[in-house]
Formats: sequence, C-alpha cells, structure tokens
Amino acid sequence: MTDSFNIRNKNFIKKMSQDKSLKKLSKKWFIDSNRYEYGKHFSWLGRPIFQFPHDIIAFQEIIWKIKPDLIIETGIARGGSLIFLSSMLQLIGKGNVVGIEIGLRRHNEDAIKKHSMFKRIKILKGSSTDLKIFEKIKQISKTKKKILVILDSDHTKKHVLEELNLYSQLVSKGSYIIVCDTIIHDFPKNWFHNHNIDRSWDKSNNPKIAVWEFLKQNNRFKIDKSIENKLLVTTSPDGFLKCIKN
Repeated sequence: MTDSFNIRNKNFIKKMSQDKSLKKLSKKWFIDSNRYEYGKHFSWLGRPIFQFPHDIIAFQEIIWKIKPDLIIETGIARGGSLIFLSSMLQLIGKGNVVGIEIGLRRHNEDAIKKHSMFKRIKILKGSSTDLKIFEKIKQISKTKKKILVILDSDHTKKHVLEELNLYSQLVSKGSYIIVCDTIIHDFPKNWFHNHNIDRSWDKSNNPKIAVWEFLKQNNRFKIDKSIENKLLVTTSPDGFLKCIKN
C-alpha cells in the first residue's frame, strides 16, 4: 500500500470514529440483528463459525501482522474458529492452535478432527480456568515466542477475569488478547431475558467489566481502539488488548 493510501484511510477512520450518529446506528444494527442470531449464520471452510464477519477480518489482520507461533482459543463450539485460525497459520506457513472446551460435543469433535486443517490443531477438554488445563497450556507454550490469545468461552465477569489473569502471562510484547463478546455490556438492561435468551451474563456481569478491572491491575496491556474504530460493528469493543510491555 502506498503512503498516501494509508494516510487517506487513517484520516477517514478517525473521522468515522468521531461520527456519533454512525456509531449509534452501528450499535443499533448490531443489537437488532442479534434477534435473529446473526453471528451464527456463517461458516469457514465448511464448519460453522460463531463470529461476526467484521471480526473475522480483524482477526485475519492481527494474525498476518503478528505471525504467531501459537494461538490459544478458549471456547470451541462447532469448531469454525479453530479451522479459521488453523487456515490462517497454514497460509503463514507456521504455528499451531490450541482450543479449550469444557463441553465439546462428540459430533463436533469428530468433524473438526476429520478436517484438512486439523493438522495444526490440538484440543484440550476442560475449563479454561482449571489450573491443570493451564499447566498443559504452559507446557505447550514453552518453546513458542509469539502467542495470541482469544477468549470466547464463559462470558461472566468472574470467568473472563480469571482467564485474563492466567493467559496474559503467556502473551509477549506486540501481541494481543482478544476478549470476545464485550458487546454484552452495551445491550439494554434485561435484553437477553426479554428475548428469552437464557444466559448467566448480562449488562452487569460480562467480559467488558472484566477487561476494565483487569486493566486496573495490569499495565502490560492497553485497549487498541484503532481496531474497533475501523470495524464499527464488532463483538469486542474494548476487547482488543495489545501487550505493550514484556
């Protein structure tokens, strides 16, 4: 890309991030589309990927820039994200993915293991905050220099904060922890209950609150606003945490 192209883009992104009406409209669209489970409508190389397309693009940009040796993802669901991450590492030509899931269903596990991208994937069954699981992750991480972490499991404040305190130890300067579904905090009060969505997280108990509390105690990370400013529509406002210190 030419310098003039990059400068033009940065200027437009800055102006866009200051457009209050556009940001309000983007937030309304995000919330309204969730009535139809918009984020579950897509697949990656044949496996359902429970991510908004905007975030998939952001993940791709981060992975291509960092070129991680290891990506750790908490929460597997149907495996689309694992397949996506593995395919990106395949394009880069190096790296592995570890997925952690407490309730992986057999048919999903079988489908993931049969996929051509599984060769770069390792699955650990259990809670991401179980210290036995974390010890296994630390052993896998020992020889890895660049580690990217994506937190997308239990979205309660307590669980995400525990994940942040554990997995932040593994992330080196320049890399990221991506905390998914911080957008929960931006939904109206009782929205999930009113839409018959049975979840233990809500406006007062969610990943964004965990991020804010984590950052009060840890000065190695800061929120990279440039990513969400560019996306406008994202599940992770205040959730792209860049490591700024070793």
